[in-house]
Amino acid sequence: MAEKIALAPCNGMSANGLVSRVAVGDCKKENDNAISICMGSTSADIEGKNNEMLKKYPIVAVNGCPNGCVNKILKNKGIDVGYTIAVDEILKDYDVSAKDPFRLDTEAEECVKIIKEELNKTIENLM
Repeated sequence: MAEKIALAPCNGMSANGLVSRVAVGDCKKENDNAISICMGSTSADIEGKNNEMLKKYPIVAVNGCPNGCVNKILKNKGIDVGYTIAVDEILKDYDVSAKDPFRLDTEAEECVKIIKEELNKTIENLM
């Protein structure tokens, strides 16, 4: 059983990257067992100063697009990912999509709800 789950959102400039970040932020606010990881800081940490913290809790990577950058960044740091959520794959099964990488409209907010629900299920399963 994990004490906490670390959520690592996409920081990319795609509409689903924004969905990833908002869903992680909302999930973290609503769930005492969740913390979030700044992927920009993780990428920039060439000295590995964050590695100890990154290995403390199971990590859920939340990738916005098929490139899987969150997983790649963490793998390059020698950090294991416990579970991966592919926003683009999940949203394929729904009749909604995000279109703007900078603003959420009503449809993108629905995408956030879907991904947040998936995050909550994942946290529950990993706890």
